[in-house]
This record gives sequence, structure tokens and C-alpha cells, in this order.
Amino acid sequence: MKRDMEKETTRARNLNRREVIRLIGASAAASLVGEARERSASPELTSTPNRNTEGRMARIDAKPDPIVIDMGKAVVIVVDMQNDFGSQGGLMQRAGFDLSMIRAAIPPTVRALSAARAAGLKVIYLKMAFRPDMSDAGPLDSPNHVRHVKFGAGTSVRAPNGTDSRILIRDTWNTDIVTELAPKAGDVVLYKHRFSGFYETDLDASLKRSGAKYLIFTGWTMSNCVESTIRDAMFRDYSCVLLSDCTGEPIGVGVLKCNDDTLLRIQFLGWVSDSDEFIKAIKSHSA
Repeated sequence: MKRDMEKETTRARNLNRREVIRLIGASAAASLVGEARERSASPELTSTPNRNTEGRMARIDAKPDPIVIDMGKAVVIVVDMQNDFGSQGGLMQRAGFDLSMIRAAIPPTVRALSAARAAGLKVIYLKMAFRPDMSDAGPLDSPNHVRHVKFGAGTSVRAPNGTDSRILIRDTWNTDIVTELAPKAGDVVLYKHRFSGFYETDLDASLKRSGAKYLIFTGWTMSNCVESTIRDAMFRDYSCVLLSDCTGEPIGVGVLKCNDDTLLRIQFLGWVSDSDEFIKAIKSHSA
């Protein structure tokens, strides 16, 4: 037991890949702070199902089997595709991770979001970020607070655009959505501060008020951030579809089994498809 504890202490002192991914889980699939004042200039998701798309059924080829969705009850959720996780100068790059798998998810996500908006689907962005005083990170001795501080949360940095910024802090360059995926007019942007996007937020209530039933997921990182939110969504009886080419994580670079195992787990929680199948399905059933 003592030897195990010593090993854990050694791991706690060193910034290794596994720890950073655990952090990114904390920083990526956590809860959304859903108060209206904390949303980044986005409309409330409180309307009834989209009348222009309601009743239009789309069949998406997926694993473990195809799924038919009502487009009027479908919402696309973009999990933590922000500078800290996918840009030079962000938390992941500063930790020494290869961002190639993360960056590879951007082009298919751009295409999927464009098609979704054209088809009238709502888009929700989730952003992992703490308040400037980190009061929403939990008690000082809590795992969430300790691990995030260990990996730089709250640290002041100079952003690539020359502005003063802070790692994983709201309203800074670090927590902005990457430029290629910037939200459009009508999209909803929500902050979160834990693994699951449903933790201590009004995401669930907002989705229910809108009549949402089908959630299409993109985002970073897959094994923690994305998976945690999908898991909580499944527990709340939403039908979730992950677009596998619109997600990724640095630890998966050269470690395909890691990603394969995550995709297999998600098939028990929902469905796994890709951007091409999603786009084909919604375009063939668009008005």
C-alpha cells in the first residue's frame, strides 16, 4: 500500500500524458454554466421544436446499427473545441502534446456544422472555463481544483494574438472557440466547469424545453470530455450520435486502441457515425 501511494505521489509531481488527458477530461467534458448572463451572446434554447424541420426524419448509418432521427428534435453539440485544447499556445500544446489528431477533427466538423445549420438544426457550443477567481473549480483541496491548478488553470500567459490571457479562464483567448469553428449568429454558447456538460447547469432543462431528443456530438477530448457528456445524456434518455471524425485526443496519436476502446464504449451509450454519413442523411431529408 505504501509503495502504491509513493508511486501515486511520483505521478502527481510529473506532467505526464495520462495526467494531462485526465485534466482535459476535467477541462473538457464537464458541466456547463447555463445562466443566461454567462452565455456568450447566444439566444436562449427555450423554443419548441423547430417547425421548419419537425417531422422530417433522417436515417443515419451508424454503429451498432442505423438510427432514424427527427430533425426537428435534433441538436448538434460541440464540446470544448477551444484554443486551450486545439491551438498552439493553448494548454495541450504547452504540455507538449501532438495536436495532429485534434486538429484533424476541425475540417469535418466545419462541414458538419455548415450542413446542420443549413438544415435548420440548432447548434450548442460547450466551453470549459472557470471564473477568474476559480470559485467554481471546487474547494481548494478537491480533485477538480487541485488537478486543474497543477496543469496551469488560472496561469497568466501571453496569447499568440498578443493579448494577455489565462489558461482555462472565461473570456480569454485560451477559452475561445478555435477560429475555424467560431460560433455563428443563432448558435448557443455555454460555459461549464466539470467533466459532464450536464453537471450543475441548465443544459438538460434547456434541451427539454426545446423538445430535443437527438444529440449529435463533435468535440475534444473523446475519452473524457465527450464521453462524459454523452454518458450523462444517455442517463437522461437522449439519443446520442458521435461523429467519429469530428473528435479526437492527443493521447490517441499513434495509440489507435485507445480511441477504438472509447468508440466501443460509446456504442453502448448511443451511436457512432461520421460526418459524411450525417451530412448525407440530413441533406437527403432537407426541405
